Amino acid sequence: MSEPYYPAAITNLPEADIPFPGVRGWISQAKDHQVCFFDIEPIGDIAPHSHGEQWGVVLQGRMKLTINGIEKEYGPGDSYHIPADTIHSASFPTQVRVMDYFADRERYKLK
Repeated sequence: MSEPYYPAAITNLPEADIPFPGVRGWISQAKDHQVCFFDIEPIGDIAPHSHGEQWGVVLQGRMKLTINGIEKEYGPGDSYHIPADTIHSASFPTQVRVMDYFADRERYKLK
């Protein structure tokens, strides 16, 4: 059995209540934002949607993001920025670990 990707310092954080099967996330909650550490199985596509500002970095795996109609593939070390209220979608053909900052304090509720 392999070691978990995230250390206990992260997996001991509160878990996010995420409505997509195959997606787990742990939240570091602040007064005016959230940071979420995601572990995403190869779940395919996430439909277009929008919310508050988001910035993230890929830690492991590959994913595609379409932001405001422009599609780009991201891999380890790549970062992305999604301005507030911008339509975006995602595709996860591989297992992906990402860290995302959300300007919305309540982007995800806790489990």
